Amino acid sequence: MSLAGSRPRPDAPARGRPRSEAAERAILDGVMRLLEEGVPLAELSIERIARTAGVGKATIYRRWSGKEELFIEVVRAAEPPEPELPGTSMRDDLLVLLENLRQRGLASRSSVLLHNVHVQMKSNPRIWAAYHENVIEPRRRLVLDVLRRGQLNGELRADVDVDLANDLFVGPILVRSVLRPEVDLPEDLAQEIVDSVLAGLRPVSSTAS
Repeated sequence: MSLAGSRPRPDAPARGRPRSEAAERAILDGVMRLLEEGVPLAELSIERIARTAGVGKATIYRRWSGKEELFIEVVRAAEPPEPELPGTSMRDDLLVLLENLRQRGLASRSSVLLHNVHVQMKSNPRIWAAYHENVIEPRRRLVLDVLRRGQLNGELRADVDVDLANDLFVGPILVRSVLRPEVDLPEDLAQEIVDSVLAGLRPVSSTAS
């Protein structure tokens, strides 16, 4: 799986000299190549990655603080990109967010390598904690922000606990992706979840979009 088409994160901090996109792609592809060869995450060192990518260790450290941050970037590059929200309504934003979550579930199912990397990350407390802080938690906060805007706009009942609502929306896809991998993730799943949950959480006077 080549990551040559991936782009650096726009919010990534600059370190040292200007970033070389070619060097960055070589590093990300080098890590993925080692993983495809069956090298476990625990055995990947910065020295080995640098040799595989044909760069110096300093080139890697100018872009990432260490292995944990680099591994997270590799996984993010292999997953579907973060979506842009339409901002037209809470329902529309939720549909985009849940569809992206469904796509990530499909990617994990279809890519044995990506699935194995996720499993290895969960078994490494430091890497998993970094992934949770830098990837999972920002996605969760994004959903919470959408729900809070929905409450302000009258699209969601003011008495609804947004943390619980978040679980109600994202939970079904996570259950199917993680606990029930044999169950389908159909194309209309995001819409079915959003509309089913909103039917119980909308203000009484609100009508469906």
